[in-house]
Amino acid sequence: MQLRDYILRRLMVLPVLIIGVSIVVFTLTRVGGSPIGIYLSHEMTPDEVAEIEARFNLDKPVWVQYLYWIRGIAMGDFGWSGVAAAPVADVFPLKLAATMELALASGLVALLLGIALGTYAGARRNRLPDHVTRIVAVSGASLPQFWFGILLLIIFWAQIGIAPIGRSDATIFASIAHPTGLYTVDAILAGSPAAFWDAIWHLVLPSVTLGYGATAIIARMMRSALVEELQQDYVDAARAKGLAERIVLKRHARRNALVPTVTVIGLTFGFLLQGTITVEIIFRWPGLGRWMADSVLRGDQATLMTYVLFTSVLFLVVNLIVDLVYANLDRRVTLGK
Repeated sequence: MQLRDYILRRLMVLPVLIIGVSIVVFTLTRVGGSPIGIYLSHEMTPDEVAEIEARFNLDKPVWVQYLYWIRGIAMGDFGWSGVAAAPVADVFPLKLAATMELALASGLVALLLGIALGTYAGARRNRLPDHVTRIVAVSGASLPQFWFGILLLIIFWAQIGIAPIGRSDATIFASIAHPTGLYTVDAILAGSPAAFWDAIWHLVLPSVTLGYGATAIIARMMRSALVEELQQDYVDAARAKGLAERIVLKRHARRNALVPTVTVIGLTFGFLLQGTITVEIIFRWPGLGRWMADSVLRGDQATLMTYVLFTSVLFLVVNLIVDLVYANLDRRVTLGK
């Protein structure tokens, strides 16, 4: 009952937060100037400019423009993308699928390696595995992402020539249907091993680049939490009962060490989505990152507002999921408060 009430309260607050975020996004975007420039050309007359302003409701007060924008979003109309020369609603799902696939692959790399390295290092405190993991964590957190990506690009694409860039081979891409926009999933649905491995191979360099920093953060957090849990009295009691060390580690210490780590994991995924901008530019990945970079340079406000609103809502949803998982792992959390 407590968990259900907690979920209902959080879901009731979520729309209020989304509306607040939308107001902030719209206001800050309008402070940067009118979006009329993306629709204009040097040959237009003042009358033609006025006609465009009226067509997109840019001749009305800002608060009225906001209401028109919200109404459009509710109807699935996110505006016109000058960069893509198409409605934002048509282009956004395609770009999002590419970015989501990259973020999910990077998150999977970070999650599996981070928890494994953190657990291995925490169980061997102040020994060689712990020192090696510490070096990985420090380097992953300190290396600039763009520099690490370019370094991998030079070594594995330019010098050795074993890793491709882009998202897929053009011939293989055209050989299968793409109902989901996630190439790995589409390849499985099409029953094409060649397309699947081609998609995986193109994911290797960008996902390692994007996931390395997150791996370091998760591993470091997991290691610190596990070291703290292994010093608790309940661990000594479990050992005194004659339980094997791996059972103590797996069933007792690691579960409790995951409590603070889950928060980092959840927020890391949100940052992975935002961090794709640099990686997509370096590896020519056709996702939201490259699209947003072009939109900033062109002043494409409709695209930028959609992206910022989406990522803001995503963070709110991820934060809600993290809180629920946190409460499920730690029974001491009082959900009714």
